Amino acid sequence: MLDCTHISWLAWAKPMKLKHEAELTKEAIAAGVKYAEGRGAVVFEATDSQADKILYIYRLLVHDKLMQALPETEVSQQSMRHKLAIWYSKSLPKGHKLLQ
Repeated sequence: MLDCTHISWLAWAKPMKLKHEAELTKEAIAAGVKYAEGRGAVVFEATDSQADKILYIYRLLVHDKLMQALPETEVSQQSMRHKLAIWYSKSLPKGHKLLQ
């Protein structure tokens, strides 16, 4: 049987659902590239894969404390894409079409 502490934790632990996650991820990658290059941390090449960009942007945002890190056992392309989409969605104004 679960006590109240576990119930509130379970509600908090649910992954955030994003209706337009693919579009948010695409925009997040573009914003992440701009942030990383503007910070002087990296210069992305045209030949850099999307997977490499996602990994680098995710690690940089975690390092800069702009995003909470996933446990290392849960780090995957899918989970990093999701975290980037959430990160970007928080920068959008309330009522933005990608948030609906």
